Amino acid sequence: MKWVTLISFIFFLSSARSWNLQRVARDADHKSEIAHRYNDLKEETFKAVTMITFAQYLQRCSYEGLSKLVKDVVDLAQKCVADEDAPDCSKSLPSIFLDEICQVEKLRDSYGDMADCCSKADPERNECFLSFKVPQPDFVQPYVRPAGDVICKEYQDNRVSLLGHFVYTIARRNPFLYAPTILSLAADYEHALQACCKEGDVDACLDEKAAAIKEKAKKVSVKQQYSCGILKKFGERTFQADKLAMMSQKYPKAPLSEMMKVVHDIKGIYKECCDGDMLECMDDRAELMAYICSKQEVFSSKIKHCCEKPVVERSSCIIEADFDDKPEDLPSLVEKYIHDKEVCQRFEAGHDEFLSEFVYEYSRRHPEFSTQLILRVAKGYEALLEKCCKTDNPAECYGNAVEDLNKHIKETQEVVKTNCELLNTNGEAEFLKELLIRYTKKMPQVSTDTLLEIGKKMTHIGTKCCQLPEDKRLPCSEGYLSIVIQDMCRRQETSPINDNVSHCCSDSYAYRRPCFTAMGVDTKYVPPPFDPNMFNFDEKLCTAPPAEKELGQLKLLVNLIKRKPHMTQEQIKTIADGFTGMVEKCCKQSDIDTCFGEE
Repeated sequence: MKWVTLISFIFFLSSARSWNLQRVARDADHKSEIAHRYNDLKEETFKAVTMITFAQYLQRCSYEGLSKLVKDVVDLAQKCVADEDAPDCSKSLPSIFLDEICQVEKLRDSYGDMADCCSKADPERNECFLSFKVPQPDFVQPYVRPAGDVICKEYQDNRVSLLGHFVYTIARRNPFLYAPTILSLAADYEHALQACCKEGDVDACLDEKAAAIKEKAKKVSVKQQYSCGILKKFGERTFQADKLAMMSQKYPKAPLSEMMKVVHDIKGIYKECCDGDMLECMDDRAELMAYICSKQEVFSSKIKHCCEKPVVERSSCIIEADFDDKPEDLPSLVEKYIHDKEVCQRFEAGHDEFLSEFVYEYSRRHPEFSTQLILRVAKGYEALLEKCCKTDNPAECYGNAVEDLNKHIKETQEVVKTNCELLNTNGEAEFLKELLIRYTKKMPQVSTDTLLEIGKKMTHIGTKCCQLPEDKRLPCSEGYLSIVIQDMCRRQETSPINDNVSHCCSDSYAYRRPCFTAMGVDTKYVPPPFDPNMFNFDEKLCTAPPAEKELGQLKLLVNLIKRKPHMTQEQIKTIADGFTGMVEKCCKQSDIDTCFGEE
């Protein structure tokens, strides 16, 4: 049976609005997880998310080929709903999906060593399969949209097939993108078709809307991979502390008890999503959003419009919604956390609970800080109490706590201020050069192309964040820089850079960015021998397009510093000025190559 005849996707707005949010009554344990999720999600959504799951694991498989696997899983789910004691119904969802994959004929012919994962036991088997997922693979072509008149007719005649292929392609090309996000993007795409097919110039309209959808997908994908990386690298405690800070900033009026419940649920949902268990990811996230929407008066005045949306559009809307307004009557924290004589008793009686409360109270007062900065303040406060509560006079010991903790804030504010001033004064091109000099000295072992990629990403962050209002600059800058650093650290795990980078990547999540900022020249680095060919200039320096010239000069700068990492700013400027003078002189000569050779 064809996949297109199996489903009418939940993200079609008509069916999405009627999704029954009344959950099946939940016992402490479910006899059959697959029956439980099928009952919760209902048939259409269950099928859609099952297709996404298989498309993300088996990225080379055709739409029709995956349809057969989807049918097998749906048939099992329906059997288990009828009888939870039936064979295979007690299996975990990952086991059901991976067993299905491991029964694919000629799996090794298409996927090579990935077939070896089937010999492992769960959960190692799933970890093995996840390691073979390839983001934006060359063997999967991007979604190709038919011409305007064609796509509008196809949408009208074969809506399910059109959107089904869209979801399938997005899932194959983005194997770490969460299922709720993929269905949300499909809803955005349908909205675009509905609007643009009424326009005179359908293609121009769709081009504009498709670009926005693509940018949204890219942005969300990067953030989701970042969150999975932090959860895997630093564990649940750090992950939950970061989410507690963020949620307390977003919902400053909500009580701590609600924040703790939501953060606990978020941790579980991310674990499911990061492990590729998209049915549980979809179901549990929808349930959390329904819970938040059922208590809007407790959480936020900024999500009413989100809660009125169809289920598949609701979660992305809530996630992107503005922070709620901070309560006006919040008292100073100094009395409760410094002057109170019971501070040490409360800290020692319930260490984690006490610090969670501190993070919550501090975060809801400071939406202008990054979560990483808030966690640095919290770690500083924790270290102070651990030291002072062992002394005879704790109050005297932590009497200067405010000044001590403010050092973290001043350091971060100064970094943002200095870099924004540098960017605004000198422009993007000079700012990029400054970043390349800094980071080539810190990690000269990294390839020139990768350093250029990192430098351009950081420049883009500066351009994006430095134009924001003062109270938005810091969380924007450090938030996005943390993502770039996480990407660097992920590469460091498979291709070690140097001891300094390894220390900064592994030591502390909260201190990662300051650690990279403070990192000096790698003293253990031995520069490669001088290669004259790297400084072999020809007439391309004069005739190449401006962008190519600029790229060549940036590569030259990086390669120069790799050979002389201890060069001062003055020495680099002298060489740069000399190079510019040489190019200006030789490009005016009739025999350019001879001039370059002499110079």
